Amino acid sequence: MNKGELIAITAKNVGFKKSVAEKTLNIVLDTITKVLKTGGEIKLSGFGTFTVSKRSARKGRNPKTGKEIIIPSCKVPKFKAGNKLKETLKQQP
Repeated sequence: MNKGELIAITAKNVGFKKSVAEKTLNIVLDTITKVLKTGGEIKLSGFGTFTVSKRSARKGRNPKTGKEIIIPSCKVPKFKAGNKLKETLKQQP
């Protein structure tokens, strides 16, 4: 499923125009991004938790030349599924 399909389903289920559903989804995604950017976390009970983790600098290899390089440290987003989501997926055939 892509963003457009998600917007269409949301609009249909809630009874919004697609433009309103798109604006709403964009606000939610922008809010999640802003909270993670400041180092915060988003907890959605039963669904999961969005957090930011710091990945340490590490050695790697340039696949083209084989030369060893240092990959700098960086922040990466993480998602941990909640119990309700896990249980729902376990029940799938």
